[in-house]
Amino acid sequence: MKRLILSCVVALAAALAAQAQKFALVDMEYILSNIPAYERANEQLNQTSKAWQAEVEALNTTAETLYKNYQNESVFLSEAQKKEREQAIVAKEKEAADLKKKYFGPEGELYKKRQSLVEPIQEEIYNAVKAIATAKGFQLILDRASDSAIVFASPAIDISNEVLAKLGYSK
Repeated sequence: MKRLILSCVVALAAALAAQAQKFALVDMEYILSNIPAYERANEQLNQTSKAWQAEVEALNTTAETLYKNYQNESVFLSEAQKKEREQAIVAKEKEAADLKKKYFGPEGELYKKRQSLVEPIQEEIYNAVKAIATAKGFQLILDRASDSAIVFASPAIDISNEVLAKLGYSK
């Protein structure tokens, strides 16, 4: 008798726990592509990145030119002149590498600029998703764009358009 009651209690608890969980999906790529401020931020980042890349490439080209000139003229140079030219080449290569690290490194200018432009938009989206989750009682919201393990999901549980509407970008 005790086993029967215990089994019923466990089954009831499992059923309630399974029924209580609510979840939804969002598609961050879709949401971000429908926010004009994000598109503008990406364009600005691309333009800045191209300009900085051109700067780095110009220094690399200068270093290559110095090296080619050195190779062509090395037979006519004294040891002191060779050493001086080699140092100039190494210095130019180091300058290019340092500039590349400054702009594109893990804590570089591009990273900082991306943070300042994109992070506020992402924070706004997060707050909208959190508000919808709280209002509708969702315990879990997955991003279908970043999770390749989701093979199929019903469109009925996708709240991406709801998030856009909450942000003021109705679709």
